[in-house]
Amino acid sequence: MDKIVIYTDGSSRGNPGRGGFGAILMWNGKVKEIAEAYRNTTNNRMELLGVIKALLQLKTKKIPILIYTDSKYIVDSVQKKWLDNWIKTDFKGGKKNKDLWLQYHQLATNLHIQFNWVKGHADNPYNNRCDELATLAADNGPWNIDEVFEKNELAKD
Repeated sequence: MDKIVIYTDGSSRGNPGRGGFGAILMWNGKVKEIAEAYRNTTNNRMELLGVIKALLQLKTKKIPILIYTDSKYIVDSVQKKWLDNWIKTDFKGGKKNKDLWLQYHQLATNLHIQFNWVKGHADNPYNNRCDELATLAADNGPWNIDEVFEKNELAKD
């Protein structure tokens, strides 16, 4: 059976700061690139949002998905079942990005996803292109508002 291949990357200019993500979706000879920018966010949020936004592009849940990312945060959280524990404990201990992790979990529940880590800024042309998409978005906008992040940042002050 065919597989949908997705590459993702996130970027932030400052952490927190302006950020963006880029993703490339490939299936059956078709290639689609997506990118978005946010005015105030973090690198990990952009890494995770890239995965979420790519999954939201899918029109079927029946085809297995291979996701390539240079984010150990994402790969380890899923493969080492950290996310399962965070959900069971309602993200006790201040685990970050609860909103995005819950959104990912809801999307992934009925999907067959395999994560693969790739070294960032190396010789993988798809990862490099995602990095380019993410940084161009972060630098040039238009910038969306990461409402949950900004609300939580204001609450700290």
